[in-house]
Amino acid sequence: MEFFGSQKWLPLFIYAFVITKCTLLAIADLPGTWELLVPDAGVASMHTAVTRFNTVVLLDRTNIGPSRRMLRKGHCRFDKNEQILKRDCYAHSILFDFQTNQIRPLMIQTDTWCSSGQFLPDGTLLQTGGDLDGYKKIRKFNPCEATGSCDWEELQDVELVNGRWYSTNQILPDGTVIIVGGKGANTVEYYPPRKNGAVSFPFLIDVEDNQMDNLYPYVHLLPNGHLFIFANNKAVLYDHDTNKILQNYPPLDGGPRNYPSAGSSAMLALDGDFSTAVIVVCGGAQYGAFIDRRTDTPAHGSCGRIVATSDRPGWEMEDMPFGRIMGDMVMLPTGEVLIINGAQAGTQGFELASNPCLYPVLYRSDQPVGLRFMTLTPGTVARLYHSTANLLPDGRVLLAGSNPHYFYKFNAEYPTELRIEAFSPEYLSSDRANLRPAIEEIPETVRYGEAFDVFVSVPLSVVGILEVNLGNAPFATHSFSQGQRLVKLTVTPSVPD
Repeated sequence: MEFFGSQKWLPLFIYAFVITKCTLLAIADLPGTWELLVPDAGVASMHTAVTRFNTVVLLDRTNIGPSRRMLRKGHCRFDKNEQILKRDCYAHSILFDFQTNQIRPLMIQTDTWCSSGQFLPDGTLLQTGGDLDGYKKIRKFNPCEATGSCDWEELQDVELVNGRWYSTNQILPDGTVIIVGGKGANTVEYYPPRKNGAVSFPFLIDVEDNQMDNLYPYVHLLPNGHLFIFANNKAVLYDHDTNKILQNYPPLDGGPRNYPSAGSSAMLALDGDFSTAVIVVCGGAQYGAFIDRRTDTPAHGSCGRIVATSDRPGWEMEDMPFGRIMGDMVMLPTGEVLIINGAQAGTQGFELASNPCLYPVLYRSDQPVGLRFMTLTPGTVARLYHSTANLLPDGRVLLAGSNPHYFYKFNAEYPTELRIEAFSPEYLSSDRANLRPAIEEIPETVRYGEAFDVFVSVPLSVVGILEVNLGNAPFATHSFSQGQRLVKLTVTPSVPD
């Protein structure tokens, strides 16, 4: 497999835990707990990423008018072309320390509306595109300790070949980043730029319909180094070295699955000999809901699952407990997938969804069809358009954002959401505290293919299987976590010290 263990600072989070069996006894006592971390972050997050310093970058767009958090004194942004605020002293990005719940405003210069991002091998967050003056922009955020002063940097010596709005980024085995698609951009390009610039990718033209449905394509890096790229209801195997399509996968039944009809997608945990990759695509809006601006059209509840590395791939279909549009699929350290956020009716877009889906669902990939989904404890905050979900290094899932309005609007049925929450899956429950390993010692750097030791302490004697898994930090936006990946390492039997 292609793995980035040889890079020193890529944000890889290591998780150790004991696998145990449990039985759900009562629907009234569903697994999982919620907590409110910040009642008012001041900024509604459209894009979210977790850094290696236990901080979280939250990013909105700049042309949204006043937020509820000010920039530092003397750090206003000036834009004579801005329609709302030509002198903008409001923060549209923040840095959140989830260990102390403290927030520091960050300054973004150009518009990041519906942009894309990915961590580079050195741990720097690469951020690309947007709207208006941000259309061709490339930005970087080099994270620092929570007490530091790191901030956004707008690159002046390089820009995108094609403007990118609603595109997807994915890190590649050599540490470069591919940038795929975008509104009106049926091409791919790379950072650092390649000599051939932007390369035509006609697949995105082929799958576009009259309401698009090819934006924010789902891009997954397979163990063989090729890319699984999904848009609308079709997928291809793409060789980014030769810029050729190697394989066309069968269409997925159930209507369009990408923006503006997006459900979500995840690649399941890589394990064993790391040669097999399984992709899951769940949910979405019915075709036509976006065109007709129908907010009450029921969302799809179907999921398709495919072995992307198979010689004869085919979709295995199953249904979630709820139809869901704009749900986020978060890879948990156990290898299970948390499906959270979104609505049960409507489509993506401003004020185009209704009936929030407050129930998270756990997708247990190792179970047979019909037994894979478990309904979890519902939340109380509607997270609709422009909301995010990210796994934290401590195993919780951070929930932020939701702004189904063009500007900030608080007097509405589904208001602009400034609260930051955390959801704790069942493995963090108090009745499992005695079985939960605490990582005492790990190496700072692990090179590719190298064996290493992890020292853990567990209150009770370990009688289950001890796993050590690596999860990277994706860039979450528009119900897809760009670059999300979980690797289950081969572990020798644990030895008591």
